[in-house]
Amino acid sequence: MPRHAALRPAPASGPWSSGVRGRHATVATATVLAGVLVLAGCAAATPAPEPTPTLPAGVTVAVAQLRADVAPRQAQLRVTNGSDEPITVGDVRVEDPRFDGPATRVFADRVSTIPAGVTVDIRIQLPAADCSAPDDGEGTAVLELVSDSGSAEATASAPDLLGFVADMHVRDCVLERVTDAATLAFTGFEPSAPGQPATLELTVTPTGEGAVTVVGVEGTNLLSFAGVPPEEDLYPLALAVPPGDTDPVVVDLPLVPFRCDPHAVQEDKRGTLFDVRVELDGEEGEFELFVGEEMRGDMLTWVAEWCGFGA
Repeated sequence: MPRHAALRPAPASGPWSSGVRGRHATVATATVLAGVLVLAGCAAATPAPEPTPTLPAGVTVAVAQLRADVAPRQAQLRVTNGSDEPITVGDVRVEDPRFDGPATRVFADRVSTIPAGVTVDIRIQLPAADCSAPDDGEGTAVLELVSDSGSAEATASAPDLLGFVADMHVRDCVLERVTDAATLAFTGFEPSAPGQPATLELTVTPTGEGAVTVVGVEGTNLLSFAGVPPEEDLYPLALAVPPGDTDPVVVDLPLVPFRCDPHAVQEDKRGTLFDVRVELDGEEGEFELFVGEEMRGDMLTWVAEWCGFGA
């Protein structure tokens, strides 16, 4: 039981049958073979599209992450067509040593036609981190350029416009280490009447294989914690998970809205994505923990009602 802290042919007939022997059959067969070879030679003479080692002059790429991309672990491959002609892009992948595989299109079969002078963001799904790689580095983008004559791959450096990959790599690798000792998940939400704190339930399940201290949970741009002064951002827990412990611990977090302007809910991107601060081997780190889409909807509805602008 979890202890409760207060705190997802038959042979052919006719003149060319095997019963016909002699020079005529041999000549005819040779003629047919010669024709086949001529046709094959014509087919071989049509060259396949040559791979394009670089993008057309004036076309550049970069990676960026919007606020709405964070929770679903996605990003944007930003393609700017500075050439004088439109380009059509099929498959894309971003290869970065900090990931354990390539990042590819969220919508795999989609094709993007980019007019001259236009920038288009192609949404990509980010893979898990490779924590054996250093935090710094740069990605490479591979784009399938599609034309009337076929398609070819082009490769280009893909700089990170906001530096989000390095930060993500750090947090992902903190989480990987934490998971050796315990898993953390938001497992329940109980809304409240206006003026009273709601309850967000955090469950910490030790593995028995390591140690970690859950220092606390930080508020978001939408939600705060009752009892935490406005100038502070951390709801302290100081929950130690020692080696060998396997009993789940449930912590109740007292939530209140951080703000009550309607557009904060209507335009929410990160309001239910919490930073969890931990201590591992004497060093502090943090990682992001999402409540999940269903609970997110419940929480946004509660904020609207709590603040007095809900339906």
